[in-house]
Amino acid sequence: MEYSFKDIELKWQTYWKTHHTYKTLEDYNKPKYYVLDMFPYPSGSGLHVGHPLGYIASDIVARYKCLKGYNVLHPMGYDSFGLPAEQYAIQTGKHPAETTENNIIRYREQLDRMGFSFDWSREVRTSDPSYYRWTQWIFLKLFNSWFNCKSQQAEPIETLEALFATHGYAGCSDYLTKDSDEPSHTIFSAEDWNQFNESERKHILMQYRLAYLGEAYVNWCPALGTVLANDEVKEGYSERGGYPVERKQMKQWSLRITAYAQRLLNGLETLDWSDAIKESQRNWIGKSEGCTLSFKLKNSEQSIRVFTTRPDTIFGVSFLTLAPEHEDLIELSLPEFKEAVKNYCKLTQIKSERERQADIKAVSGQFTGNYAIHPFTNQPIPVYTSDYVLSGYGTGAVMGVPAHDARDHRFAKHFQLPIIQVIDGPEVKDTANESKAGLLINSDFLNGQTVQEAIQKVISKIEMLGIGKRKLSFRLRDAAFGRQRYWGEPIPIYYKNDLPEPVSETELPLLLPEIDQFLPTESGAPPLARALNWKYKNAYLYETTTMPGWAGSSWYYLRYMDPHNTHQIARKEAMKYWQSIDLYIGGSEHATGHLLYVRFWSMVLFDLGIIPHAEPIQKLVNQGMIQGTSCMIHRDVQSQHILSAGLAKNRKTSKIHIDVSLVENQLVDIDALKQWRPEFKDLEYELENGCLIAEQAVEKMSKRWHNVVNPDAICERYGADTLRLYEMFLGPLEQSKPWNTTGISGITGFLKKLWRLFYQDNQFMVTQEPATDSELKILHKCIKKITEDYERLSFNTSVSQFMITVNELHEIKCYKRPVLEPLLILLSPMAPHVCEELWFQLGHQSSIRFSTFPEFQAGYVKEDRFKYPVSINGKVKLQLELPYDWAVEHIENHIKKEESVQQLLQNKIPKRIIIVPRKIINIVI
Repeated sequence: MEYSFKDIELKWQTYWKTHHTYKTLEDYNKPKYYVLDMFPYPSGSGLHVGHPLGYIASDIVARYKCLKGYNVLHPMGYDSFGLPAEQYAIQTGKHPAETTENNIIRYREQLDRMGFSFDWSREVRTSDPSYYRWTQWIFLKLFNSWFNCKSQQAEPIETLEALFATHGYAGCSDYLTKDSDEPSHTIFSAEDWNQFNESERKHILMQYRLAYLGEAYVNWCPALGTVLANDEVKEGYSERGGYPVERKQMKQWSLRITAYAQRLLNGLETLDWSDAIKESQRNWIGKSEGCTLSFKLKNSEQSIRVFTTRPDTIFGVSFLTLAPEHEDLIELSLPEFKEAVKNYCKLTQIKSERERQADIKAVSGQFTGNYAIHPFTNQPIPVYTSDYVLSGYGTGAVMGVPAHDARDHRFAKHFQLPIIQVIDGPEVKDTANESKAGLLINSDFLNGQTVQEAIQKVISKIEMLGIGKRKLSFRLRDAAFGRQRYWGEPIPIYYKNDLPEPVSETELPLLLPEIDQFLPTESGAPPLARALNWKYKNAYLYETTTMPGWAGSSWYYLRYMDPHNTHQIARKEAMKYWQSIDLYIGGSEHATGHLLYVRFWSMVLFDLGIIPHAEPIQKLVNQGMIQGTSCMIHRDVQSQHILSAGLAKNRKTSKIHIDVSLVENQLVDIDALKQWRPEFKDLEYELENGCLIAEQAVEKMSKRWHNVVNPDAICERYGADTLRLYEMFLGPLEQSKPWNTTGISGITGFLKKLWRLFYQDNQFMVTQEPATDSELKILHKCIKKITEDYERLSFNTSVSQFMITVNELHEIKCYKRPVLEPLLILLSPMAPHVCEELWFQLGHQSSIRFSTFPEFQAGYVKEDRFKYPVSINGKVKLQLELPYDWAVEHIENHIKKEESVQQLLQNKIPKRIIIVPRKIINIVI
């Protein structure tokens, strides 16, 4: 019986599917383990070999934990709403639902072919109304909740209404967001609140809801016709499509994630995540401690409020700078400067906030013509606007301290503004001194104090004078939630008297309506505005923006626990049992997007008593990227001949990327190349030894470089088990590594060698003989190593150990069931098809999945002999095998008598014998 991987893999994939082998049972008596992958967006191009890397790793863990006796939840679904399907619909007229369905079918075929143990009975799709009904339900919970600063949690909005009715606004300071700007609504008493009409109350409540409608600066992409989140914008262009993005103020649904900034920071300390991801979130949240401070405008009752983390440098302030979006900028600009200020603001709109933060070399700004009065020196200081100041951080205005802040320093040098040093040290000239070490100088009542002493003293002075107060600030901004696109969850809001009203929970889902085109309307309204007769109770207009792509992915892990529940997101019993994710595998690019939002949504649902845990992901692993090995041929610029790589060294050539499927071991299949592109048919080829040799380079796997490797092709040629083992063998899971198909033959050889332990020349070799101690030693060394590797996700070293073990068993011709049967169980998480087949050949009637992982027994691997390297004056001269547990004195006595050692010493008496047990013997003569 030969190893026919095609027949074996098809056989067992069919068996697993028909027997529901991987269906998770509701057995709450067993310990649980929840392992999850970040579910894919089903694109039309399908999967390449880089995509399954994390899936293979999670599948190994899921299978291993099952063998260890855990009840494993290992589901899969599709993040099926999104912009790409809509863009394709605009180009082709095909409905996004149709293309998404076709793409899902393609993905499922590919995933099944790789033998993953997903419980497909729990599949979710974010675009399925039975799923997005609950996404809409969660939005309503956010809309009908507020953040109580006293209890530090979300509460139903009715509790805030009750507080206002009893205490008014002024009496609620402990409950509302602390140290914030004054609200835009009128300060009111309890009596006022009780007399307000419905519209007035709703306007006030909107400023505290966790999901709210407000004016906000957003990343507007005209080409895509939608608002983009900060993480969807790269250097002023949309990540999807590379279109220009501008900053624009508009009505926008947002989620008040900023209320959870401190809790999001605190929660990181409890998580088993990489330091890099934690630091990314900390930086994105950007906590700062400092104070607010008001600067009165010259000849005006107006003032500018700034937030600073360095109030100790107050006497070094030589200018103020406002963000271009600052709401008072135009008003405080003098008449003769207003036009210049407006023009400058228009120029800044093409930059995203990230780009403005990153672009430290370009200095720009515009003088407003106005001056502010320094609160301690009473000197006038100029007021500018500049794009290095962000409206969302602090108050959108900064005090310029050029001697001690790098960006302020560049700005002051550019506009020739005073640079006043207020902390002792080297004289500030070419760069700012941002150190907090030193004593205050040129600072009146702060002179001679340390920075920390001065910070506390000046804040106390500011509060005493009533011109500011101590404050915490965060860089984190509220999350823009509305998208001006079609293919997304409808926001369950309608408008009555121009006020947003929530759709009743009993009326969900609010279905996505059919429309004739997927573009925005001629007036610029979102595509949903095209829907005919789409009104709430045929009377009130619905909200026409849809939810962002991350809405459905912010809670999907909960739905997997009870995916077919029509009454709630999941049963409380199921959520209490499965709790949070034990192992989550996905890309690090989601650090400040999905991973932050899913934590936020989980915290809100926890506060409202809906779920039993505040943190959704206990352990997070970011898999590295599998890079492509690109292949290039050379074209001579003058002759247009195609040159083999070695002949191109001294010629002027252009490199042309060609499809990697045309190349094997750097040799190009010329006939296939000519069929691939007609332009190569009639060209002359200059060859080396009759061969066209390609140049290779490691690059990102991309259609652009023709270096995408289809996993289907690998499975067809080598088998799914080979693909799985090879991807793990390439290197540590978290590191990026290049794909090179030339190395895959070693994995194929290993599987064939494994097979020959069971079958040789169509003869079944396995015997029932008991294993010897030496055979059990080989087995238990493998058990120990594989168990340790699986626990720490070190799968590349696991593959190496399996190769060593199989080689050792072949060397001693071990075909014994007591050794080979446990070996199959050990290997089955990595190579399930071949192990399932050989398990069946051993006579088992049920899947290997239901077996028990072998337990390591230390007694079998206890060493009885150790081979010592024997050195003379530091140079190794021979190997000497001695009993493992001999003491130093016993070894020394033996050395003095050992004939081979005496021959080397040539009757010389050693000065000293240095013995390190189970390490070395060094004889000094």
